[in-house]
Amino acid sequence: MDVNGVGWIAAIIIGGLAGWFAEMVMKSNTGIFMNIILGIIGAVVLNAILNALHFDPFGVGWTAYLITGFIGACLLIAVGRMVRR
Repeated sequence: MDVNGVGWIAAIIIGGLAGWFAEMVMKSNTGIFMNIILGIIGAVVLNAILNALHFDPFGVGWTAYLITGFIGACLLIAVGRMVRR
């Protein structure tokens, strides 16, 4: 099964990178496991939202998955901060 044109192992690796980039930009203090989770879930959630809106600005492939994961992880971190307050 593919996730946005990449396999599951690539999704874990790219999701980890996306989560790590999001952690650095958003200045959150999460571990590597949480970075992977945020990157993968962020990419899946944002990809689902964009597909529901019939909007696909990034295309398919590992670069698109990295961009989508980064933006999605940043959004998840921001929502998490709003809920905790």
